[in-house]
Amino acid sequence: MSGMTTTNDAVCPAPDVLAAFEGAKGFMPVDEGLALYRAAVDAGALGLPLLEVGTYCGRSTILLADAARRAGVAALTVDHHRGSEEQQPGWDFHDPETVDPVIGLMDTLPTFRRTLHAAGLEEHVVALVGRSPQVARVWGGKLGLVFIDGGHTDEHATADYEGWAPHVVDGGLLVIHDVFPVKHDEWTGQAPYRVYLRALESGAFSEVSACDSLRVLRRTGAGI
Repeated sequence: MSGMTTTNDAVCPAPDVLAAFEGAKGFMPVDEGLALYRAAVDAGALGLPLLEVGTYCGRSTILLADAARRAGVAALTVDHHRGSEEQQPGWDFHDPETVDPVIGLMDTLPTFRRTLHAAGLEEHVVALVGRSPQVARVWGGKLGLVFIDGGHTDEHATADYEGWAPHVVDGGLLVIHDVFPVKHDEWTGQAPYRVYLRALESGAFSEVSACDSLRVLRRTGAGI
């Protein structure tokens, strides 16, 4: 889906950064990754941290970290690293390599750290390890960008929006992944779509661009 793009389509990561993104574990397609990167570069001009909810193994973090490096700010990434519902054993998105053999639970944190190390971006990222609502409750700072790509149930997507969207400053960006107006599959569902609609209906955000399932909104008012 094409969108109302106001960011510069010519803004792209360096070839080595793009190669690291493409080689990392994760689910974000390249076109959506490039749209996220352009949004992050745009928001980086505000001089505030860029935050994502839903780290997994660091695929999208690579792009946020490079945009943060470019702007001289920090990229923050929030995840408990035990995997979302659809990533658990027995489901289509499960990767057995992410299971800790000692405790038998998913642990994507080691893979995430290796991903950032290989990309040469460790120093530009702050990993916030914990559940999104808990981290949001103790976070007191302003953010230039919030990228919501965590759990896809209504409970989790709503908590991510309510916890983090209020921290986006005026002129900052709220980016939401997996926005499907029509039900996509059993697990992705439409919770992110409902959060996207809520953001627009609040009057606090206006849509900037769309790329497939990625939506970029700008903070233009109060009322979240």
